Amino acid sequence: MQADTMLTAAERPFPAGQARANDEWPFSLSRCTPVIGAEIDGVDLARPLNDDTYAALRAALLKFKVLFFRDQAITPAQHVALARRFGELEVHPLLSNHPDHPELIIFGRDAIERGRENIFHSDVSWREIPSMGSVLRCISCPEVGGDTIWVNMAAAYADLPQTVKDQIGDLKAVHDFVPTMVREVSEEQSEAWRRQYPPVTHPVVRTHPETGEKILYINEAFTTHLANFRKAIHDNYRIGFDFRLAETDLLQYLYRRAAAPEYQVRLRWKPDTIAIWDNRATQHYAVQDYFPAVRHMNRATIIGERPL
Repeated sequence: MQADTMLTAAERPFPAGQARANDEWPFSLSRCTPVIGAEIDGVDLARPLNDDTYAALRAALLKFKVLFFRDQAITPAQHVALARRFGELEVHPLLSNHPDHPELIIFGRDAIERGRENIFHSDVSWREIPSMGSVLRCISCPEVGGDTIWVNMAAAYADLPQTVKDQIGDLKAVHDFVPTMVREVSEEQSEAWRRQYPPVTHPVVRTHPETGEKILYINEAFTTHLANFRKAIHDNYRIGFDFRLAETDLLQYLYRRAAAPEYQVRLRWKPDTIAIWDNRATQHYAVQDYFPAVRHMNRATIIGERPL
């Protein structure tokens, strides 16, 4: 499938050409691509953000979806304080946490443990209340390799053909952590997690609570199937597997939206680089091309709201 019409630059979430002149921001801002990403300079994230700087950073985050900061040598405590400025923080129930700061997830990849985040996903979409965003800091990384890709899923939705938008407008998707996150735990642990975190249902198209944008809100890592496909689709199917194949084909088509380079930005990490992203409007993919090199990251996750 291809879009019937592509949005013009002026119709996108922010148009070509700087939406606000750099001197209108209280920091230096450089866009990374026409659709997503901005690099910020002139902000010391080790210090508490004053109200004006915080408001400007949040506005930039809503517009550009992911913000990058270089040379930010912050402590774990400062990392937690920075993330908490954007909202209450989650303690991830399934991943390894910092011993002194449980709000920080530790990602440690080396010659023993290969990374497994190389699939497009939105963090914790399998929770009833997924995250608003994340603050990820590079502790150490290879000289080359280990990049991360982010995708603007509002733009990915906006470019869909109107026929597809009409088809998916009322659909609900089921999100489940089990297919991706229980590979290395015991059956007993998996069952305990399943009792505590059963599959949840979210709209395929969610509305951003701050910008009002429509967002394609499914991802290949955690979305397992459509909850109401049979009821929502009124076409007559000849026999049963016609229906099942139609659902699978639609999901695969929607999954592939995240893989289009036109909606992406790719970050080459360096130590003390920080990325802050809006998890409601993006997906991301950690490129696993560096094994057996070392790559250590810390992430704080900001609690969001129920997708609507």
